[in-house]
Amino acid sequence: MLKKDLGLFLLILVVGAVVAFLNPRFLSPLNLANTANLIGLFGLFSLGEGFVIITGGIDLSVGSIFALLGVIFINLLVDYSLPWPVAVLIIVAGGVVLGAIHGFLVTKVKMQPFVVTLCGLLIYRGVARWYTDDGTAGFEFGQKFPALETLTTGRTFASDTFAGIPNSFIAFVVVALIMGVVLHRSVFGRYLFAVGKNEEAARYSGIRSNAIIAAAYVISGGLAGISAIYLAMYTRSISPASHGNFYELYAIAAAVLGGCSLRGGEGSVMGIVLGAILLQVLQNLVNLLGIPSSLNFAVMGGVILIGVIADMQLVRYRAYKANEKKRAGIVPLPAAAPGKN
Repeated sequence: MLKKDLGLFLLILVVGAVVAFLNPRFLSPLNLANTANLIGLFGLFSLGEGFVIITGGIDLSVGSIFALLGVIFINLLVDYSLPWPVAVLIIVAGGVVLGAIHGFLVTKVKMQPFVVTLCGLLIYRGVARWYTDDGTAGFEFGQKFPALETLTTGRTFASDTFAGIPNSFIAFVVVALIMGVVLHRSVFGRYLFAVGKNEEAARYSGIRSNAIIAAAYVISGGLAGISAIYLAMYTRSISPASHGNFYELYAIAAAVLGGCSLRGGEGSVMGIVLGAILLQVLQNLVNLLGIPSSLNFAVMGGVILIGVIADMQLVRYRAYKANEKKRAGIVPLPAAAPGKN
């Protein structure tokens, strides 16, 4: 665990202890289970956002993707009566396709990620509203999908005395482990950090930077597709005008809190996981302490601001220490060649 991740973990413990002291209901099994469920729901797409941010990009279209893919998912199940595994594959594939489009526009057309995904935010929500005639898409009364509901909204190890572990949280942990291997234990992950640090230098060193950046957007789109399914099953109905509004901010906040630099080239899966946890603990704090829910966005904005300021101060501190070493005449020794002592 990095020092930054350890500091974030300790902050979560401190905030959790303060909330539990002010309101003991924070530690109730039901509240912890509900918080874990929200961590799973929001953490899934935060991981994808983190990958994009590590490349130096941004994805503002996540919330609108939830609205568009969510209404299509419900439509496939309710109106077309497709088997749910087929509907799930279609939605995940749809998220991958949207991510690929973003990657193509960023890498080949050379558009700014902010502009590409901002346009996506507007287009996807507009299409979702048109698709439902600005109405609400929902499941029919009494309509059940036992296996799908177990995977998305069910709980494992639930009993009379234990609320159980939400399956959304378990899915988040599994995906985080996979993404951790991809980011920190694979060539692709090393290339991702290299491209985020200096895309031009990475390209000159032989890295196919365009392919790496496009892959990050594909991963983000695929995880957004999975999240769209979980959110649709969680809410059971979708109003495309509001469903997923500002959820991209949750993802950005979790990633920034977790140490992903908006300049690119920095971040960790563990940090994103801890950022998602801290964000939901803060949201829980707002609810349990009776703070008006209208301040939720103010809390989130403050969190993002603090995270960015902390990142800037860390960069300045590193630059200061590096200059101090140069003045002292301390030159780092070159790394040993592979296979040599």
